Amino acid sequence: MESGFGSDFGSSGGGKLDPGLIMEQVKVQIAVANAQELLQRMTDKCFRKCIGKPGGSLDNSEQKCIAMCMDRYMDAWNTVSRAYNSRLQRERANM
Repeated sequence: MESGFGSDFGSSGGGKLDPGLIMEQVKVQIAVANAQELLQRMTDKCFRKCIGKPGGSLDNSEQKCIAMCMDRYMDAWNTVSRAYNSRLQRERANM
């Protein structure tokens, strides 16, 4: 079972760790975890909001509700994300 992290994690050959490579790998892992959490929260919230009685398929109103809920959730998440990133950039510039 290979997890993508062998004994050469962050090494650039010769057995030395490359802090830049490690940092990039950590950033990728964090981004993947954040995307998974976003998808899970969005799914949970929209399911609870839109599906009254689970069955074998979604009716037309449930499909529309899910689509609109997911669109609104993503719009809100993007707005918050942009505001957060903007604030981080301002704070870094003031250091």
